[in-house]
Amino acid sequence: MTHIFNSSLVDTADHHPLLRESVGKLVGSFGRRYFQDVVRHKQKPVALWNAMASAGYLGVHIAEQYGGGAGNGTGLADYNVVVEEAAAQGCPMLSLVIGSICAPIIEQHGSEALKQEWLPGLADGSKRLAFAITEPNAGTNTHKVTTTARRDGSGWKLNGTKYWTSAVDESDAIMVVARGESVDESGRAPLSLFIVNAKAPGISMTPIETALQVPETQFMLYFDNVVLGAEALVGHEGQGLRHVFAGLNPERVCAAAINNGIARFAIEKGAQYAIDRTVWRTPIGAHQGVAHPLAKAYMAVQQARLMTARAAELFDAGSSDAGEAANMAKFAAADASLEALDQAIQTHGGNGMALEYGLADLWFVARLHKTAPVSREMILNFIAQHSLGLPKSY
Repeated sequence: MTHIFNSSLVDTADHHPLLRESVGKLVGSFGRRYFQDVVRHKQKPVALWNAMASAGYLGVHIAEQYGGGAGNGTGLADYNVVVEEAAAQGCPMLSLVIGSICAPIIEQHGSEALKQEWLPGLADGSKRLAFAITEPNAGTNTHKVTTTARRDGSGWKLNGTKYWTSAVDESDAIMVVARGESVDESGRAPLSLFIVNAKAPGISMTPIETALQVPETQFMLYFDNVVLGAEALVGHEGQGLRHVFAGLNPERVCAAAINNGIARFAIEKGAQYAIDRTVWRTPIGAHQGVAHPLAKAYMAVQQARLMTARAAELFDAGSSDAGEAANMAKFAAADASLEALDQAIQTHGGNGMALEYGLADLWFVARLHKTAPVSREMILNFIAQHSLGLPKSY
């Protein structure tokens, strides 16, 4: 397949072209068919995960002192390249997005003991964390979380339910957002973060059937008097919501990176098919009805990639503008990837629906990020309020 995307427009560090090439070569040696087979047989991409871990790609956003590769302000910018390139080879890995949430939270707010316990393992792939924040009645409005951590001696007892928690069956522990017992005059309770052993007594889970063609399983989680020691707390009690924000902007960047990679895969497949497919002795790509939609989709994807790279760069620099950029990147990448997939599928005609072409089963993965990790409506609310200075609408 011809590689048509100019990444020099989006790379923000001198080493990014080499990183991009090496990640693409490694993940490409597995490829789309491997990923489809893993999903089809309800397996996990263990071989791919281990190969990426051995190459050091899983920890490029984690500080060098904890076994990662981040230094000189390029952590998330490097991770953006890794996540995008994996998806561009037909292997969109939602587990990489989870890694973008938990590691920064621990690195910025965890105790030194917690950092030493988790960050080296997250960096080399030997440890996995899930992230549990969403609840059936508390989606975007985190203040409505009802999962409660009640004081019990020097620790806590955890009770409640979480929803749409990914890859718990592959994780050693779960980072859980829970409320305290006290409630202020507005009905809000202080939130705290805990790392909970995934096999702790009192935890049960139920898989959620979804349309997503990915190896990660989504779960309903139930916590019934799960005993937590003092060491389970991440950061400061009651400051959990503030701590969570350390992982939300990286999460948005990496969600965008997955969609940018999917879009690249789709457009490159569509463009190649438009070159190879001949009707009435003319390649179908010579017709503007085929060429123009692909060209328009290509431009939208390049614009989304630019914003994503900029958001990662701002986060690494500690800029307060990272939130605005990360939200816009996620918004743009979701829309651009769906347009790219739609045009690539249309270019393929009936073959676009055939799984062997690797496009149709990417649809719901791309569609996911119009809704998660934050809905497009809440992004518009954020931009209206914080960028335009309009009155708050909720």
